[in-house]
Amino acid sequence: MDKQITVLEQIIADVATDLYNKWSAAVPESERNEMAFRALATNAKETTLFVVQHFMDKFNAAAEELKNK
Repeated sequence: MDKQITVLEQIIADVATDLYNKWSAAVPESERNEMAFRALATNAKETTLFVVQHFMDKFNAAAEELKNK
């Protein structure tokens, strides 16, 4: 059975892929290897998740503050 993912999960995956592509394109030719690209992929996923979570926390806090006014 295919695993369905949420819209948010797909957005996070897409942004992580875009970030990885941006970072990997900037890696000098002399430093291109499997280990470097594996690290970039991990960092892109973790960074994207961190940024989205931070954004959602800030967004929800601002919404809650507006709701309480």
